[in-house]
Amino acid sequence: MSNDDFNKTPASFEDAMSELDELVTKLEAGELSLELSIDAYKRGVELIRYCTARLDKAEQQVRVLDGELLKPFSPEDRNGNDND
Repeated sequence: MSNDDFNKTPASFEDAMSELDELVTKLEAGELSLELSIDAYKRGVELIRYCTARLDKAEQQVRVLDGELLKPFSPEDRNGNDND
C-alpha cells in the first residue's frame, strides 16, 4: 500500500466501498504501522466523503425523476395503510 494508493480518486462508488472495507479490515486486524494506520484513517474519511457525495447526487437524481414525490418511510406504509 503506497501513498499513491491513498491519493487516487475511486473509479466508482462500488470501488470506494470496496477500498473502505479493505481499510477497515486491515485497521481492525492491526496489520498497519501507526503511520500507515493514520494514513488509512485519513483515506477512509476521504472515501466516506466521496461515497456520501455520490449518494447525495443519486438521491437528487431520483427526486427529479420522481417529481419530488419522495416521502419519508414509515412502518405504516409497509402495512398498506396509506393516509394520502
